[in-house]
Amino acid sequence: MAKSLVEMAAELVQAQCSSTSMTAEEVAQALQATYNALRGLQLDEAQGAAAAGGGAEPPISPEKSIQKHKIVCLECGQEFKMISPKHLKSHGLTGREYRKKWGLPLRQALCAKELSDRRKKAGKARGLPANLRKSIAERSGKGKVRRAPRAAAKKA
Repeated sequence: MAKSLVEMAAELVQAQCSSTSMTAEEVAQALQATYNALRGLQLDEAQGAAAAGGGAEPPISPEKSIQKHKIVCLECGQEFKMISPKHLKSHGLTGREYRKKWGLPLRQALCAKELSDRRKKAGKARGLPANLRKSIAERSGKGKVRRAPRAAAKKA
């Protein structure tokens, strides 16, 4: 778990106190100054990321990001076999938002082509297309078997 700014500032000031003698007032001032400096750095980083995210060029073109053995995240440039929802959440995006942002088709799998092909073959081996055809036929009424109407309950 990431440390808070207060915890980081306290650790820095504690290290400073161990090397030099400081009064309580100096410790409080050092803690406040350190916290403000860390907060300023964090805000600068967030603003830089927001500015870069708005018009930044991806590390690779969206069309070339999905390769045979890997997929490259267009946000950070990391390579994966599959971009997981957890990774996208680290960028503050959902799969749908990621696809829209980078101009990918909404039905595009966010995984390497090899993995996608392997899943496709496994699905066909399980008989998935046959099951789908059966389901479609049942829904359209072609393969649906009608039950006989229930008999009226006997009166006592």
